[in-house]
Amino acid sequence: MARIMIVVGHPVPDTYCEALGEAYRRGAESGGHEAHLFVLSKMNFDAVLREGYRREQPLEPDLVAARDALRACERLVFVFPLWLGDMPAILKGFLERVVQADLLAVRAGQGDWKILKGKSARIIMTMGMPGWFYRLWFGAYALKLLRRNILHFTGVAPVHATLHGGIESVSDDTRREWLREAEALGHAAE
Repeated sequence: MARIMIVVGHPVPDTYCEALGEAYRRGAESGGHEAHLFVLSKMNFDAVLREGYRREQPLEPDLVAARDALRACERLVFVFPLWLGDMPAILKGFLERVVQADLLAVRAGQGDWKILKGKSARIIMTMGMPGWFYRLWFGAYALKLLRRNILHFTGVAPVHATLHGGIESVSDDTRREWLREAEALGHAAE
């Protein structure tokens, strides 16, 4: 059994990204895993790190629950749309806020940067353009940013990715198939 934290990083509630996160959660629970779903659009928190890394910004109750789940989980799942070539600001702000205290401790000499060592991750990203074009022409920048500059930097490995391109133009059958795939990934905790 794996402990899994699923984060839907879309700032709008009731989206296809949320449906993908729910499908992953359903699959994980049917596979006997413990899964916690955090839908950022439905959480109450300030996504701006107001003081940067000068001093700790107290966490709102929703972020305390998220930080506790992050520390306890073995598997991270991030579901978000590609916006302006990157993840939505709410997701980046969420990540900055939930790891701020740990990074402040590292800066004070109380640990190393691998604060999430021992965890693995799955990134599920939706986008308007075809996934192959995003990888080839744009170099999968947002994927690299999250995978290399945030997750690998903090010790998360391995990190796998699923890209769903052409989201506005695909058929309902394709969308249902992607939901089944997310559920299967959750069942296997992959």
